[in-house]
This record gives sequence, C-alpha cells and structure tokens, in this order.
Amino acid sequence: MLLRPELCIVCLLLAVCCSRATAQQADALPRQFYSLPKQPLADALLQFARQVNQPILYDPAKLAGLQAPAVYGEFVADRVLSLLLAQQPVEAIPRANGWLIKAKATPAKPALTVIEAAPPAGAPAMEVIAVRANGGVHRHAAASLLPAAELLKRRALIAQDSLVAEDISNVAALNVANALSRVPGIAITREWGEGRQISLRGLSADFTRVQINGMETLGTSSSPMDARGALSRSRAFDFNIFAAELFNQIEVKKSYSAEQEEGGIAGTVNLRTAKPFDYRTDRAVVSASLGSNSNANNSLSRADPLFSALLSQRWSEFGALLSLTYSSRATNEYGSNTTRWRRERGKQAADPGDSALQSLLDSGELWFPRGQRLSVWDNQQQRLGITAALQYQPAPQFNLLLDLMHGKLQNQLSEHHHAVKDNNLVQDLIWRDNKADGSGDKEVLYARYKNASWRNENRTDYNESVFSQISLSADWALSHNLQLRAMLGHSSSDYRQPLLSKLNIEAKQQADIVTDFTQDAFYGRSYSNNFDVTALPGYSVRDLFFQSNFTYSDFDNAGLDLAYQLADSSSLTLGLQHKTFSNSGLQQEASGFPHSNATPLNQGMVSLKADQVQLYSGHPDQSWLQGDIAALQAFYGLDGFALTEADTLASSMYRLTEHTNAGYLQYQQQFAVAGAPLRASLGLRYFHTRLTSAAPGQAVANGTPVSSALANVVRHYSGYLPALNLSYEFTEDMLWRFGLSKNITRPSLSDLALFTNVTQTSLGETDIGQISTGNPQLKPFSANNLDTALEWYFADAGLFSAALFYKDINHFIATTTRPVVFSELGLPAALLPEGKTVDDVFNLSSPQNGGPSSIKGIELALQRKLDFLPAPFHQFGISANYTRADGTTLYRNVQNSGADQRKAFTGLSRHSYNLALYYDTPRWGARLTTAYRSRYIAAVESGSIDDDERGYHASTNVDFSAFYRVNDYLKLNIEALNLTNLREELYSDSSDRAYNSTYSGRTYMLGVTAEF
Repeated sequence: MLLRPELCIVCLLLAVCCSRATAQQADALPRQFYSLPKQPLADALLQFARQVNQPILYDPAKLAGLQAPAVYGEFVADRVLSLLLAQQPVEAIPRANGWLIKAKATPAKPALTVIEAAPPAGAPAMEVIAVRANGGVHRHAAASLLPAAELLKRRALIAQDSLVAEDISNVAALNVANALSRVPGIAITREWGEGRQISLRGLSADFTRVQINGMETLGTSSSPMDARGALSRSRAFDFNIFAAELFNQIEVKKSYSAEQEEGGIAGTVNLRTAKPFDYRTDRAVVSASLGSNSNANNSLSRADPLFSALLSQRWSEFGALLSLTYSSRATNEYGSNTTRWRRERGKQAADPGDSALQSLLDSGELWFPRGQRLSVWDNQQQRLGITAALQYQPAPQFNLLLDLMHGKLQNQLSEHHHAVKDNNLVQDLIWRDNKADGSGDKEVLYARYKNASWRNENRTDYNESVFSQISLSADWALSHNLQLRAMLGHSSSDYRQPLLSKLNIEAKQQADIVTDFTQDAFYGRSYSNNFDVTALPGYSVRDLFFQSNFTYSDFDNAGLDLAYQLADSSSLTLGLQHKTFSNSGLQQEASGFPHSNATPLNQGMVSLKADQVQLYSGHPDQSWLQGDIAALQAFYGLDGFALTEADTLASSMYRLTEHTNAGYLQYQQQFAVAGAPLRASLGLRYFHTRLTSAAPGQAVANGTPVSSALANVVRHYSGYLPALNLSYEFTEDMLWRFGLSKNITRPSLSDLALFTNVTQTSLGETDIGQISTGNPQLKPFSANNLDTALEWYFADAGLFSAALFYKDINHFIATTTRPVVFSELGLPAALLPEGKTVDDVFNLSSPQNGGPSSIKGIELALQRKLDFLPAPFHQFGISANYTRADGTTLYRNVQNSGADQRKAFTGLSRHSYNLALYYDTPRWGARLTTAYRSRYIAAVESGSIDDDERGYHASTNVDFSAFYRVNDYLKLNIEALNLTNLREELYSDSSDRAYNSTYSGRTYMLGVTAEF
C-alpha cells in the first residue's frame, strides 16, 4: 500500500522496566514529576514521550494549531495525558506499549505503515507494538540497559543516579546495599559476604541521609566482630535489614537543592516501594529460589529458601498493593586474627643464658601480635520484609496514598575462637623490618613460646533489628497552576540483643606454642607439639560473661509543599517541614563467673568434665576443644540467667532528641539559550534544631552512678542553606549540569551523648586509666559544595557521563585525647578503677570540632550496548563506572604520641569502580559484574598506642547472574556471588600489619519467577 504524503506517524522513545518478583512489569509506569510548560500539543506530547520513554503514534495534521496547558506536579503517565488532552478534540488510546492519538469523532481510519521506534541501547526485555500498514499487530522483544534509570537521571535538575526494578533484578543482590554498590560513587562494607553500609563519594555512611518513600529514617543492625565496630550508635544506615526486592526505585541524590531536607553532605538515598497505580492493570508476581553458602554448607547439600510475592489490584479510583519477602540463610565467616600488634617490653628469654635474645626483647623495638587466634562466626539469618500501599485517585488532580512497611532481620549467632595467650617466655624468634630501607618497625613474624596458654572462647547470641514505618501523603492540584503536597509519617528502628553468652576455657601455661606469619603475613597460624588442643587434660574454666544491648530510634515527620506555576516556563515552590528524632538505648553486663560471689553454685570450681566440653571442627585449619555453654551455665546455677536493671551500664543510658523545623523557597525557570533549553533552580532553606542530650546520672563501665538525678543539656542551632542548580541541554543528546550549595551533617549520636565513662586500658608497662566523654556542644559538619557534570546520551546505545565534585567541610569532628589528673575532673573517687588514686594521670578523650577539611573527586560512567558488533555479538553490552576521591582531615594526638597527623577521611577509598559485561536476548541473558574499592581507613584512635590507624585492604568482588525466559509468564534465574571467595583483610597501623583476615565463601542461588 502506498504511503499518503500528507500523513506520517511520529514514533518517540521506548522504555519500561522488566520483570522482577517484587515490582515492575513491562506495563508498569511509576509516578514521576512533570514540568511541562504551555506549548503546542505536538511539542508537549514529544516532551512527555521522552520523559516516560514510551511510543506515541499520531497524525501531525490532527494536532496542528492545538495548544497544550501547562502540567506541573507528580503524576502517573495516564493522568498527564488526560490533563494534556482534556480540552482537545483528540483522545489517547492505550496500546500494549504506548498510546495512539486519534480524533474523538471517529473518522475513517487512514492506512498506516510501520515506523518502529528504535529501542534505546540496553533496554530491558519487553514487548513493543509495531503498527503495520494492514492494521495488524505483532509483538517482539527488544533488549536494552537501564533506559528508565537513564531517563530519571536525564530529567533530574541535580546530580542524581537511579535504579529501577530491572536494575535491581539484573545483578546478584542479597540486600539493598549490594544493589547500591553498582551506582557510581558508592562503595560498600560487607558482613558475611553481603553489603551493610555505604560510603558515597568518599564520605562514610554517617554523611549519607536515607529516606524510605520520601521520609527520613534510620536502620540499625550490628556486626559480630569487635574489629568491625560491633554495635555502634551512629547515623549510619544498615541496608542489610532489607531485601532488595522490596523496592522498585532507588534514587541517589548526589547534589543538594533547597527542597531536600538538610543532613546529608555526601548525598541522599531514597528507597521507594511499589504503589498500586504504578501498574495499568492488576498484577501478581511470585518468585522463589534456593541458595547455599559454600562455607556454611561445603557439599551444597542443604538449601536456603528465598521467597517474594507482589499482589496489586485496582478498582477504578482505588488501588491496593501488598508485597512480601522472606529469606533464611546460613552463613559462615572464618579466618585468622591478631587483636592488633603491640610494641612490648617485659618478655623474657626462655633460656636465661641467651643474652642476645634478652637484649633484643628488652629493646622495646619488637612488635608482637597481641594474641594470634583462629576464628569462626556462624550465623543463621532470617530476613522478613512487608510493604503495603492503599491509593485513592478519584480524579486526575488528586492522589491520596497510605504506605506501610515492616522489616525484621534476625541473627542467631555462634562464635568460636582459638587464641594464644600468656606468651611471655620466648625461645627464639624471627623479625623483619617492614620498610625496605631498614627504617621501619621490627615485626615478629615467627616465635616459639614456652609455657604459653591456649584460650578457647565461644559465644552464643541472638539479635534482631525491627523496622516499621507508616506514612500518609496527598497530592492535590488545587488549580491549573497550584499544586499541594502534604506528608505525615512515623518510623521506628529497634535493635535488640537480649542475651549474649560468652565462655572462655584455657590451658593455662600448659603449652609450648609456635606462632608463624612467615608463610602469609596476613594469615598467621599457631600450633603446639607438646599439647593436644582437642583433648580435655590441661583445660579449665576461665570465665563466663553475659551482655545485652538495646537501641531504639524514632522519626516523626510532617511536611507541606506548595508549587505555583508563575508562567509557562517558571514556577515557585515553598515548603514547611517538622521532624522529631529520638534515640535511646542501654547496655547490660555481668561478668566474674564462676569466681565471684554472685555465682549460685560451685563457685570457684574450674575443673572440666567430659560432658562440659565439645570438640569444635568448624575451622578448616584446626579443630579445638571448647566449653559447652549450656552445660556450664547449669553447673554454676546460671540456667535461665537473665540480666536485670542492676546490670545496666549507666553510661550507656543516654537519650538524644532533636526537634527540627525547616522551611524553604525555591524558584525554577526554563530559558532558551542559543536555541537550547536551560533549566535553573535557585533556592534557600532555613532550619532550626533543638537538641536535648539527657542521661540518668553519669557512671563508669560497671554502672556505678555519680548521681541519680537526670542530667540534661539543651542547645539550639540553626542555619541558612542556599542552592543553585543548572541543567543545560545544549544539543539534543548532551547536557551540562552545574550546582552550588551548602549543606550540613549532624554529629554521630554517640559523640553527642551526655556521659562520662571511666575504664582501664592496658597500655603496656605504664598502664594508664582511660576516661571518655561525649560532647553535646558539638557543631554539625557544614559543607560548601560544587558539582558539575557533562552527560552524553547516545541516540540508541546508552550514555557517557563525567562529573567533578568538591566539598569544603567545616567543623570536622575528631577525637581529642589529653592527659589529666583525676582529681581535676571533680569526679568521685568511687569511680576509680582498681589500683588507681585521685592523683593518677588519666587519658581524657572526647570528640571536638576541628578546622576545615575538603574532599574532591571525579566520576566517570559508561553504559553502552555493543550493537555495532556483528551478530550474535551485537547483544553484548557494558556498564562501567569509576570514581576517584581525595580528602584529608587533621587527627589529634595520633597513637597517643602527642602529634597531630593529616590522614584520609575514614571510609574513603581513593579509587573505586564497577564493571559489568552482559549479554541480553529476549529469551535469555547473562551478566558478570565486578566491584572494586581501594584501601581505606576504618578508624583513627587518638588514645591507642597499638596503631595509628586501622582499615581495609583493596578488594574486588565478582558476581554472576543469568536468566532464561521459558515463556511470557515464567522466568528462571541463577546467581553466584563472591565467585573468587575474596579474602577480606583488615590491617592495623599504617605500617600495614595483619589484624583480621576472613573468608565468607561463595553463595549460589537458583530461582523461578512467575508473573500473572
């Protein structure tokens, strides 16, 4: 059939999210923010189609002379079309993908021919409708990468990266942190091989603000390893609480604008759950998989289940959605540990006649591992997540949404340690200078000890993290140029560790022990030739210890925003927000058993019987004997032991409350500069915070109160935060971004705490007491930020972007330690540790604001489908990003030396990159991904003499995933995580000594997804 010359079909951009058990299907379009000026209808439809990445078919002649009204606000796509066409003589007819625009009065249909829109590079497997000349329809699959996320990035006025459901499903991800690790500028910490916290553009987790469904929140879990910080009360968000499948969109906002709440100098991460009106039709999706960890299950004979489901239904103007995820996972992490190194005097040569060895030992130049040990951490983890949404849209101008969310992470842990202690008699040793020029430290890599001790520790522990959130939001277009948005919500995050039980047995000075690091400087081994560590003779009970921890965090949020369309290309937005945040908690401890008078039965009896011990064989390098915690608790009358209020450490009972009121005004304008669109926003935010830091009387570690009166410190602080953002699309495919802003990050919770804690830290020959305090007078970090980026969107094959960032940070917080005589502090003598007097000198440590610091860096990102290659290689694609960050700050009294040093920010990896190579067809696909981060500092402690810093070596994590689509409704998945069984290495000191090296094993998962 000949093509009529006066008729053409305009086909615009294509993209949707592909299948995943949690969320988006090919016909799902999320709510988006639209800013469409008054303009010709054809131009408005073009801009709309680009934003939603869907095809629109229309006859240009029927749109000639038609003008579209301005549309401003957050809507689903169908509502935008209804607003654009409400007063027009044409209507939109939905197709399987996109719409056909036709006259409302039905004329004779013109003959149509095929003009298929070229799919953007890397689009997900989806159905694309092609209209043929005979009016017939056929379906085919088109493959591409991240088109929806690409569009979200392109239309944002600030520096932003996004993940949609397809992106989350395309990579192997045990939780949200693993999914986020693919975003440029993000690096993650890991626990049992899965992600826990993130750093963004070189700044640690405390500097990133996290929202769920637009509401700020906090999630708290813990690490079983003291070396990784165990439980800390901070503002860092623990993403391992949530399965990745709970969310259908994640936004990472890397620059600041005035409508954002203050608090995230690094950026803001917003996690969005699915809504019923995200889908055009009712949806039901079920996914199930079985997995196994190679450490926890060497033979892969036992499978761990993962299940997720989503059900969404709409009844005209009302919709409801429910999603659920559940997983049970056995994990095992094992390795070698030194508990740091120490430069020691006081060791003796086993042979009194060996004067050369004794002289070397007396020199104080030798660094010994404090206690080399083999360790295993076993965990049975259960993770539950539930989201629900009720949505009401009686008209396109009004939307009411109720969101509910519940998450629970449960860990049933057991720990096992086999350590060298009392290694004071040295038979011989080998040391090395850790610098090639001979000016370094003398590290003892090999030593034979006489009459040393084996100490075997095991722990049992249950802990849980429980998160709940409810929020109600409304969007209402009060008129054609006035939009209102209101939000009210509450969230809570509770961490509970009801009882940790720890038992030590020891072979006290029974063994000649060899400790050897010569074969592997970061994985030492120790052994005895004259003592059988798996046999009972020689062992006795050393101690039992009990602990509990509870932490509670709550957010109450309220907000009201008004957006007024001043003209076709300009708008004014203003908003008011109130936020109340509270954090409280406590820690309880009981120790001294079986020697203390508090032991109910058999006090002081430490000999062991065969039915009170177990042979532990869970470490691949060594088996050893350990105590049976339950049997020994029963023996000492501690069956059913529970900690009470009397065991509470008063110094842990502080409470923080922050009341923040804020308002902002933001002007947005679109210009034409050299014939190209320039979008600009200029805004100013004001905030005022009332901080209350309270504690029920100050105390030392054993809970002895100084006074019973409630102590309070109340302070106020406020500030103005300006922001300017520009986005200039100087060609059809290239845009330039620029941003100037100011933002803050509030101090860590423990730094603001009102407490005084007096403990005793062993510091070698000159033992000295340690006193630590919080500082409620701390100022928040503040930063002046500059961001700029150039983005090139390829016509049909992805994007390339290059970004620069710079942050000038003031009031940087670091711990300061200074010597002080105890009597000068005004504390009662009852707080003194044993052996100390009020005239003794103590180290007093407290956080203090310091001077200015800065961080700068570059981000590069490339997403490219290799469709220029010959078949079948044209289905290959690549997604890569690289970040370099540089930033230092001044640390006080490093290594208790009295000297200050400039070092990198904690959590800053100078180099990080992600690389994904994929092959996608409509039927099947596979993806190999790597995530690299270079060495970074985890902590700098001013009062420690053991090391000037500690941190992690560089790491490269490799994952694999693949899918096979059986039919339109059924898909098979396979995932493999940590393919190389990466060894994570924690170092001690800038001299790079071994601290903790562990293997978490490979994880394999096989699953099926059904869509209805």
